[in-house]
Amino acid sequence: MWLQSVITRVTLAHERERLWASRVALVVKLQARLRGFLVRRQLAARRHVLQEQRPAAIRIQACWRGYRQRRAYLHRLHYLKSNTEAAIKIQAAVRMWQARRKYQERLRYFRQNIKAVVKIQAFVRANKARGDYRLLVHTKSPPLSIVRRFIHLLEQSQHDFWEESEVLRLQEEVVKRIRASRQLESDLDLMDIKIGLLVKNRITLQEVVSHCKKLTKKNKEQLSEMMSMDKQKGLKTLSKEKRQKLEAYQHLFYLLQTQPVYLARLIFQMPQNKSTKFMESVIFTLYNYASSPREAYLLLQLFKVALQEEIRSKVDHVHDILTGNATVIRLLVGFYRNLPGQSALRHILAGPVQEVLQDRTLSINTDPVDIYKAWINQTESQSGHRSKLPYEVSPEQALSHPEVQRRLDISIRNLLAVTDKFVSAITSSVDKIPYGMRYMAKILRMSLVEKFPKASAEEVDKIVGNLLYYRFMNPAVVAPDGFDIVDMSAGVALRPEQRRSLGAIAKVLQHAAAHKAFQGDSAHLCGLNQYLEHTHSKFRRFISAACCVPEPEERFDVDEYSEMVAVAKPVIYITVGELINTHKLLLEHQDSITSHPSDPLHELLEDLDELPTVQSLLGDSVGSLADSSAEQLSQLSRTEISLTLTNKLVPVASSEESDTRSLLLSTKQMLVDLIQCQAGDSLPDILWTPASEHEEAAHEHLVCQRALWDAQSSAQLKHHPCLAANSQLSMEEKKRKVIRNLRRLESLGLVHSASHYQELIDELAKDIRNQRRHRQQRRGELLKLRHTLEGLDAKTLFYEEQIDYYNQYIKTCLDNLAASNKGSGKSKKLPSLHYTAAQLWEKGVLLEIQDLPPSQLKNVVFDIIPCEESGKFQVKAKFMGIDMEDFQLHYQDLLQLQYEGVAVMKMFHKAKVNVNLLIFLLNKKFFKK
Repeated sequence: MWLQSVITRVTLAHERERLWASRVALVVKLQARLRGFLVRRQLAARRHVLQEQRPAAIRIQACWRGYRQRRAYLHRLHYLKSNTEAAIKIQAAVRMWQARRKYQERLRYFRQNIKAVVKIQAFVRANKARGDYRLLVHTKSPPLSIVRRFIHLLEQSQHDFWEESEVLRLQEEVVKRIRASRQLESDLDLMDIKIGLLVKNRITLQEVVSHCKKLTKKNKEQLSEMMSMDKQKGLKTLSKEKRQKLEAYQHLFYLLQTQPVYLARLIFQMPQNKSTKFMESVIFTLYNYASSPREAYLLLQLFKVALQEEIRSKVDHVHDILTGNATVIRLLVGFYRNLPGQSALRHILAGPVQEVLQDRTLSINTDPVDIYKAWINQTESQSGHRSKLPYEVSPEQALSHPEVQRRLDISIRNLLAVTDKFVSAITSSVDKIPYGMRYMAKILRMSLVEKFPKASAEEVDKIVGNLLYYRFMNPAVVAPDGFDIVDMSAGVALRPEQRRSLGAIAKVLQHAAAHKAFQGDSAHLCGLNQYLEHTHSKFRRFISAACCVPEPEERFDVDEYSEMVAVAKPVIYITVGELINTHKLLLEHQDSITSHPSDPLHELLEDLDELPTVQSLLGDSVGSLADSSAEQLSQLSRTEISLTLTNKLVPVASSEESDTRSLLLSTKQMLVDLIQCQAGDSLPDILWTPASEHEEAAHEHLVCQRALWDAQSSAQLKHHPCLAANSQLSMEEKKRKVIRNLRRLESLGLVHSASHYQELIDELAKDIRNQRRHRQQRRGELLKLRHTLEGLDAKTLFYEEQIDYYNQYIKTCLDNLAASNKGSGKSKKLPSLHYTAAQLWEKGVLLEIQDLPPSQLKNVVFDIIPCEESGKFQVKAKFMGIDMEDFQLHYQDLLQLQYEGVAVMKMFHKAKVNVNLLIFLLNKKFFKK
């Protein structure tokens, strides 16, 4: 039992030991948690104590730290106070070293980037200037500081005067060149007529040779001694009467130029032949052929008023513009197609036209009968046998042959291919069309819509398209050589097949623009109708784009200040004949032009009094020419005079307004000088603050410089005498005068002292803006005038080539004539003819002699004596053996009369002769015709 109990105890102890051994980790973890619990409880107790004593601990720590800090601070303060001077020296040296190092680094950086610095500074200054100018332009009342910054722009520099002089010179040169070119063209046309008459009548070419010589003299602007005159005589003589006459003409033409309603009405009062020839010349001369923005603007206003007047009074149906020959449209198209529009037509059409002319294989023939005949001719030429087909057939019979149809299809395909190029060139060149043509197209559309509101947009577009394409472009497509579209050598003409191709292209383009289908006689081209529909839509888009143009005021930048800002007055160059004829027409139609008795035109015509003569306008130097020939008077009437146009305030009541304007203008001019030379925040500060010596010196320099420029300028560019006198005053005198003027202006309600005369500052800002626009316009005008002169030089060169070609032709005719005379074997001296009046009456040459009965005709003898100069005859009349009268007969004049259809002419103011029979007699007796 005991053993059992010992074994059991030992066993239990062993198992217990093994159990603990297997549970060591658990026991360790349990012990760790117990120890952790005890430590945490102890820590919590300690923390609790510390939390309860925290305010006391913080206070103790703060007191200790404060004590230590005060002790260290007092020690440091005592040390610094004892070494104050040394600390200051050290700090100054350190700061100096730091500043020097920073400055040197900055300076080194600037030197390395000097270009960038300059650019940045320039950008900043430019940005500031742009901001100031934007403030000047867009602010209703800009401050004086902003106006002062740009006030120098109102000064006319030497460059401004040079540009103004250059513009005047180029304008005069352009007008003279245009006039000379037109005269040369007219003389060339006359040469054509004379050469044609000469060949027709087989006479000597001495007249034509003399005309050629006259051409070269006219080109060089040389006149005979009899016609040379002093430019200071005549209308511009320094006498009161002549001066008043000159001023009256200046006022009249200024009124006609700026008030287009007078010329617009005059155009419709004249017969069509006069309005076409004379008025065309006068209108374009009056507006200097639109050689400047001002004249271009005024000419457009005339066209606009005239077109609106014509549509209002003469167009009853919307299609009357198409069927009738509108006067305004004729003048409009003639101007823009021959002058500014010639280069535009060349740019638009030169490419496709050149392709047509250079393509030797191109064949466009849309006439079935012509195609049929060409086919027959080709067949007979190749076979050598006569064709069995009839030569004369109808279009339907020609189209019945497959070969004709095949060739027609080829021509149509070629036609469409080439026409597409023309359509593309035209519709993509809206911007190249002259602005005047586009604007008048816009006015035409607006006027038609206003008068015919029920008309469809398509009908109106047809009429506008008729103006832009048919009248403006179509003639250049049909005859490119006549409009300088392509370069042609003198004497070289287009081949018939080239003209036929261009005519076919122009026909398709015309039908497309007018939305007209092929039918009737052109039924064989009905396959093109779908193409016409498609192309017409392109033309309508082209017309709409062409009419989208700004108003002339915006285009040419013209407003009420344009005349005041311009340095030079407008000048026109007009011939004596044009001036007299214009005066005569105004006198004849003044009641139709204006019916109001107080209209300024009536007063201006009364100032001019009676109609002058050529001699009275040119002066005493041609007074001896009163009995001159018609040719001499005609040449005198082509003498040019220049008129400086001025406005006249016709109503007497307007003198007060004129004084106010002069007062305002002189006040502004003096303020410009004061603002430039003296600083101040407002006008009262400038006016009531004495100027310093430096400011007085600056003002003196400004006055001297302006006087120097004014002395070097021409009479047309000089300042007004009143303004020039005010400019010479000193600063104090100007201030006193400005103060007096301001009081007068304030009494008129134009300025107010309460606003520090801000109204005048606003006026100066407007003048600055307008002066800038004027300078920009002037630069553009110079460029345009130079381009115009280049084009006129090219045109003159072309005419010179034509003259050379004519001279060569005349030389050939002279050689042939000389050979003919040699063959005849007759002497060059021709015998005189002696006929009694009765003999000439029997031949039908003499019709009657005034106040002489037929029974006395046998007592009258006519001697026809040939002169040394071929083509001229001396006709002497004798009555019963007594010499009565002499008459100089020009054979060329007889041919001209015959050409003009004149059948009867007078000799000796009494004898009537038959022109045709007289030519027959001279041909038979002198030229052996």
